[in-house]
Amino acid sequence: MPFVCPRPREVLPLQRRVTIILLMTARCKSRFLQLLSGCLPLLLLLNMAGCAMFESPAPEKLPLPKESVTQTARSQIDTPYRSGGNSPKTGFDCSGLVQWCYAVHGYTLPRRTEDLLRTGAPVDKENLIPGDLVFFKVSSKYWGLHVGLYSGRGMFIHSPTPGSKVREDSLYERYWMRTYIGARRILKTD
Repeated sequence: MPFVCPRPREVLPLQRRVTIILLMTARCKSRFLQLLSGCLPLLLLLNMAGCAMFESPAPEKLPLPKESVTQTARSQIDTPYRSGGNSPKTGFDCSGLVQWCYAVHGYTLPRRTEDLLRTGAPVDKENLIPGDLVFFKVSSKYWGLHVGLYSGRGMFIHSPTPGSKVREDSLYERYWMRTYIGARRILKTD
């Protein structure tokens, strides 16, 4: 049934109109809350999905920097997480951070984490070099993938979850060791 609030059709005394408006407001609020409670699980899932379930515009073009992809990612530490975010101005989700860092260096990468997982060449964990993409399975759902940028010495830079900021974490923390699923190399090595 569509969400519709009834409206009075006759002119009534002010006190009666106020009473009716208050009742209608309560009734509309009740219907709205019923509608919202039906959508709440979906809204929560969409919010938690984080790592780019939706396509977003390409990052703005910037001059190619003299620093490495890893240094570019490190420069974004403390930038707020934002679901679907892909720029320092708006914030980043995990794949938005990776895509933006590589775009700054002239590389075009897919936006979605599951597409990034098929990009570049696979790399064993013991052969990681700075700039490699590291992937984690953080949920059993298809959107439960997470990506970060390996920064060297067993560390990686990522934009983890809503309410947090871009940060550098250890691959050897229990949670990341348990959820690690692989790595891909984008940059060519000599």
